[in-house]
Amino acid sequence: MLTLTACTVQPKPFEVQENKDRANDLIARATSAQEPVSKPIDLYEAMARAIKYNLDARVEMMSLALSQRELDLANYNMLPKFVATVDYAGRNNDSGGTSQSLLTGRTSLEPSTSTEKNVLSDDLTLSWDVLDFGLSYVRAKQAADEVSIADERRRKVINRLIEDVRTAYWRAASAERLLDRVNDLEHSTQTALEQAQRQEQQGLTAPMVPLSYERELLSIRRDVQALGRELSVAKRQLAALMNLPPNTQYTVALPPSTLSWKPLELPGINSGDDLAWLRVAIENRPELREVAYQLRSNDQESTAAYLRMLPNFRLFAGVNSNTNDYLFNQNWIGWGAQTSWNLMNIFRLPAEKEKIKAQGQLLDQRQLALTTAVGLQVEVSRVRYAMRLQELTTSKRYYEVQEKIEHQVDAGFKAEKLSRQTLIREEMNTLVSRMRYDMALADLQNAYANVYASLGIDPVEPNMDTTEPVNVLASKLRVMWADRRDAVALIETAPPGDNSNQLVSKHDE
Repeated sequence: MLTLTACTVQPKPFEVQENKDRANDLIARATSAQEPVSKPIDLYEAMARAIKYNLDARVEMMSLALSQRELDLANYNMLPKFVATVDYAGRNNDSGGTSQSLLTGRTSLEPSTSTEKNVLSDDLTLSWDVLDFGLSYVRAKQAADEVSIADERRRKVINRLIEDVRTAYWRAASAERLLDRVNDLEHSTQTALEQAQRQEQQGLTAPMVPLSYERELLSIRRDVQALGRELSVAKRQLAALMNLPPNTQYTVALPPSTLSWKPLELPGINSGDDLAWLRVAIENRPELREVAYQLRSNDQESTAAYLRMLPNFRLFAGVNSNTNDYLFNQNWIGWGAQTSWNLMNIFRLPAEKEKIKAQGQLLDQRQLALTTAVGLQVEVSRVRYAMRLQELTTSKRYYEVQEKIEHQVDAGFKAEKLSRQTLIREEMNTLVSRMRYDMALADLQNAYANVYASLGIDPVEPNMDTTEPVNVLASKLRVMWADRRDAVALIETAPPGDNSNQLVSKHDE
């Protein structure tokens, strides 16, 4: 009892210093071994950094690698067993033994022994169980399907990651372009508000005039602050997606402002053929592929159930040795065969078949439900893209009109026909319209990436090596998206002097 009490294990919380050391270690390793930022980051470098360094993507890559290692291990289970055994036995006296007649009850032999006090035996046996081989083969095929499932989950994470990077990049570019101007106009706006407040207090004009001006200017200022709040965190969100170390200072490479986009098209697919769009999504979506692999694995479980019902049949052969000097042959080769049959497995088979059938029906219903959901997502993403395109067109037209108004007011101010307060108001209106235009562009880019995600089309090449340098990955991504007619990629990959794609480009696959 004293010994058992001394061996009792009690909870032991981490010490304060251990928690500090663990936190410092995690913080250091979370963003370690990254290429430093040496130039403004464009869209495709942001994608490359996210693919290479984002921790969610790394987790999925590690899960895929683990599944592959489990498959390698499952393949070894199909091999025969090759077992080496060493056995030592000792005692303080001879075992000895006598014999007794079953007819007369008299002892027929004097005590004798055929075993030494200390005996060392060893053997090397090769054995192969036919049933174990069959079950191991089935498990290996299921492990191979698990590798494919892990790869589909990785594809899903990459799709979502690239969608988020696109949105964050375009908002960060807008922040890079506009936030300094927001800060400059904030000072001018405050001055104008104070002047209007003084006019209202001094009664130099009718009270409604300065109050109406204050209300209008405050309303515009509120819109600027709301939009600025969204833009101000965009660079931090983009940095988090790229897994940059905290407080990393970087700039965003501004895309050309002359780009425009046409309605979405996919080569070889009629834009009005909804069934063709759905078929592409059903063929490519990671979620549906994952269920298909699970169904195939479940079918393999039926084979395993039938194999478990069969008898075991084991073949073995081995080399044996024993140090017992009483043995006439201390070294020998042995072989044999053994069979056994658990008859209870026959009665279990119907229940197992019903369970496997129910699992298959569940997976089938799940893929039907996913088919309906995917079809809806494809339609919603296409409609959303079309609506975002209309909103972008309207925002761009509004911004252009507002720019013309500001130019007219600026000319009137310079000619001393209009007040500075009027000019500030129109400058604020122009800033708001530009911010809304940029936000509409970011929303369109998000909708564009969402179309690809809804179709299950990979935003990166499947064979792309994430161990390559960031600039190499970015170049490959730029070329790939240029083939898909992405506007920025077309300009960045265009030969010198080729301006054919700078004004209008398509978002195709």
